[in-house]
Amino acid sequence: MKPALLFILFLVLSIYPSQGQFIDHFNDPSKKQLGETPKGWGVASGDGNVTIQFIQQDGYASILVDATEDQRNIWWAIIRCQVTGLDMKKLVDVENELRVEARIKVSHAPRRVNLHFNHQRTTDFHSHLMEYDISDTTNWHIISMTTRDFDVRMDDKINVQMALMDWGNERYRIDVDYVSVDVVNKNMAGQDKGNKMPYHPPVPDPSVFKHHLKVNQDAMVDLEYPDLNFNNWISISDQETSTLLTVSGTQIVLLRWDLSEFKGKNIEGAGLLELTTYAVQRSPEYEKDFGMVRITEILDGDHSWKQEKVTYHSFCGDLPVERILNPQMIIDYPVAETRGQKTLFTISEPVLQRLMDGTTKGLAIRSLGAVIASFYSMENAGVYYGPVLHFNVE
Repeated sequence: MKPALLFILFLVLSIYPSQGQFIDHFNDPSKKQLGETPKGWGVASGDGNVTIQFIQQDGYASILVDATEDQRNIWWAIIRCQVTGLDMKKLVDVENELRVEARIKVSHAPRRVNLHFNHQRTTDFHSHLMEYDISDTTNWHIISMTTRDFDVRMDDKINVQMALMDWGNERYRIDVDYVSVDVVNKNMAGQDKGNKMPYHPPVPDPSVFKHHLKVNQDAMVDLEYPDLNFNNWISISDQETSTLLTVSGTQIVLLRWDLSEFKGKNIEGAGLLELTTYAVQRSPEYEKDFGMVRITEILDGDHSWKQEKVTYHSFCGDLPVERILNPQMIIDYPVAETRGQKTLFTISEPVLQRLMDGTTKGLAIRSLGAVIASFYSMENAGVYYGPVLHFNVE
């Protein structure tokens, strides 16, 4: 075969999936009419005030989420379909697993989506779930997930889901070119596609990382006092005076590292952000998502802020903070409550790579719910308790 024909064949195979046991291209004339929900699919949302639609377009379908009335940005929105046509006899064999593949384009980036399998007996809806970091709004991205040890019986009704979570408080869209599901041999399936990461990643010991980089700049800004600098934010007691970084309903912590020595290198795996607690104030009565802190990417604003001078106004300029900080968190996590105890936040590989490349300008810490949390800053004398970034490079 001629090289040009080989190249064309490669492009075709990379764009279109193999014909799995279940596949929806969202262009079947037997399905509902243009602008309606594709046959067999349903939608759901929760944990916030958002609406979701899933409508068929001309050869694809679109997930439309309106989060403009939401308050706390802890919502989720899913599309879901019961998968038909699967070879269940093949699937119950322990050598086989399920694989889902989808080709999508997003309206806002960077953002994460997730893929998930479940059935009528599922109780752990965080199992068989993977997240995917989508870095741009211009390209189509193929993502896929293969289950591991999926518990299935012949009479199970298999559901496949795609979800958006905590994207912010605007209107969002995901175009879906196709969704395919197949039964695959786990030893021959090959690698999944996309920037895949666990939904609740395990937290390793910091000692497994080669690089332990202290923060280069750390600061606080306050929405209620936009023209004040808070680099001298301290605790005062008879025992000690400590310089702190505090998050609350109006206070945001900004962190930046000097990563110039790693320019041009590739991150290897997820890393950790380490913070050391000074004090935490919250109510023990508040439950889910109402007493943690939220780690986010700094995407815009003053890229060269200095901790001795930065204010909310100087950092954000005329832009709202939602345009400066990625509204979708990297991770939400409870803070260690004992003074001197460390909290380790998993920072995904794509986020670390954006930090390395300079696309992401730093990390920000915000409160999630009614919580006030203070951490030691880099300025304290003696033993260093300030923020540290742990990571590996290839």
